[in-house]
Amino acid sequence: MGLELGFSHVVLKVRDLDTMLEFYTNTLQFDVVDRGPLNLPNRGDLPPLDTEIVFLSQDPNNHHQLAMLPIRDDDAPGPVDHMAFRAGNFTAVRDLARTLQGQDVAIRPVSHGNTWSCYFKDPEGNGVEVYADTPFHVTQPQVRPVDLFLDDDELMAWTEETFSDQNGFQPKKEYEAGRAEELSNRP
Repeated sequence: MGLELGFSHVVLKVRDLDTMLEFYTNTLQFDVVDRGPLNLPNRGDLPPLDTEIVFLSQDPNNHHQLAMLPIRDDDAPGPVDHMAFRAGNFTAVRDLARTLQGQDVAIRPVSHGNTWSCYFKDPEGNGVEVYADTPFHVTQPQVRPVDLFLDDDELMAWTEETFSDQNGFQPKKEYEAGRAEELSNRP
């Protein structure tokens, strides 16, 4: 079947490593799995790099989902709009939204029809999305504000009512089966 890629990791250039590690390990519950000196004297057209690198993960099958380099020295936003992490279930998204609100972190709760998402900024302004999949597929882009604190039945009913008239709305399993068939027919 051709090239198959899956999400591996994001490397962030950070200003305050301790603050960022505090947020990602305590609030988002990542573990520091490795850290150490990084010395890259020859980087082609880039200047040499001599710093520490810290690796974080929640996935025992993925050494790191996130790495941090304490080399950011400006106040400009980074080149990445946001990084997204899939939660195991919607309860985890709802619980994280409560935790973030308790820490006075502004959240932007939305549904894309195929996800229930909580968008927010980390302490250095990097965009983060934590989401859970809905059981539906909807042609994208779709962005609707959602109340993440609805109970599960209300949230499901709201999602179906809000997106059922959108192009491509169907059960996610049907969409995935169709995509798998398309991919298996590639040369």
